[in-house]
Amino acid sequence: MIEIDWTAAMLGFGIGTVTGAIFFLGLAVGIRRALRTGSPVIVLSLSAAIRLAGFLGIGWIVVSQSGPWACLGYGIAFLVVRFVATTLARREAATGDAP
Repeated sequence: MIEIDWTAAMLGFGIGTVTGAIFFLGLAVGIRRALRTGSPVIVLSLSAAIRLAGFLGIGWIVVSQSGPWACLGYGIAFLVVRFVATTLARREAATGDAP
């Protein structure tokens, strides 16, 4: 039977939750700045590059320090945060509260 390292998985989940929240917060900031500038492609490209480099870099550190179960927790946390962020964005857009 496969032995699951729950401590590593929860560590990865916790770090992934914080990192995912920062990732989507950065996405929101990047989109807002891109809409206010004359060259949105440059702003969005730079925003995406910075966010992806940070997310993957932190993920690499988590995996190298805590192992594959932390990687699984990190990935699951990102998916959970993504689900929450997209749900909130849809709800704000439907009610007209989005800036």
